[in-house]
Amino acid sequence: MQTLYSAAATLAAYLIGSLSFAVIVSRLMGLSDPRSYGSGNPGATNVLRSGNKAAAVVTLLLDALKGFIPVLLVNQFGGRYGMGDGTIALVGIAAFVGHLWPVFFHFKGGKGVATAAGVLLAINPWLGLATLATWIIIAFFFRYSSLAAIVAAVFAPFYQLLIWGGGPIAGAVALMGLLLVWRHTANIQKLLKGTESKLGQKSAANAAHAPEHGHGERHAHHHGAKR
Repeated sequence: MQTLYSAAATLAAYLIGSLSFAVIVSRLMGLSDPRSYGSGNPGATNVLRSGNKAAAVVTLLLDALKGFIPVLLVNQFGGRYGMGDGTIALVGIAAFVGHLWPVFFHFKGGKGVATAAGVLLAINPWLGLATLATWIIIAFFFRYSSLAAIVAAVFAPFYQLLIWGGGPIAGAVALMGLLLVWRHTANIQKLLKGTESKLGQKSAANAAHAPEHGHGERHAHHHGAKR
């Protein structure tokens, strides 16, 4: 039964992780699909490029919660069903992988930064806070969300190993870190070329498109009025 419980918890975590809140929130708030502008990544940072800070904040919180809640539930209640660190590690990875390859969105997901943060906070609040602090420091000084995510992803496994030791949890943290860095390959190339967008910077395509679209409508309306 323990194996069955673990499998069910892991599957549930994957399905929860597969909820792409960047797309869902954007649809509910009448915004463009985040996969159609900027980096094309369905995540909070790209939603911020739409210029709607509220949508970005809501996306960030929900993406973090979908990693936090499944792990927290197993952490708090899994013991009575024989689920220990191994299941906690699997559930955390499953929620994270769900965000990267969501079954509900043709397996095309985001990079998983917020979801990974939620997983780490549920596994160990101090580990999560240390990783978040690393992200904030790098983002504050360099203004690149991608660089902050990469540095935090590299440091998180070392925090776990040096302070709290190895085991399944350390393995899960290391795997998420590797996947995060891999998902940022394009961003690494842009950083090296100096073409990476900074935090809060709107998509150039969006910025150019909005005025042109409005001008086009006014132009058409003006000619229609003449007729």
